[in-house]
Amino acid sequence: MSTPHLVQMANDIGNFFRAEPLREDAVGGILNHIEKYWTRRMQEKLIEHLRHDGTGLDELPQEAVLRLAARASGPPMPGRSASR
Repeated sequence: MSTPHLVQMANDIGNFFRAEPLREDAVGGILNHIEKYWTRRMQEKLIEHLRHDGTGLDELPQEAVLRLAARASGPPMPGRSASR
């Protein structure tokens, strides 16, 4: 699956959860969906995209992917903070 397609899918999930009144619930919902329904390879590809530059990834999915990366025990992402 191409990276632009994964970004679009993550943004679509983010748009669904954007209706949550609390930002934390929206990010958690996105993270839960990606962990539950995406393959490990899809997750890793999106994490790598964010590590590279994250082009096109909206704010809420970006935060969810940052948390996904932290859970995957990957190396820290320079210049990015999981507590935005």
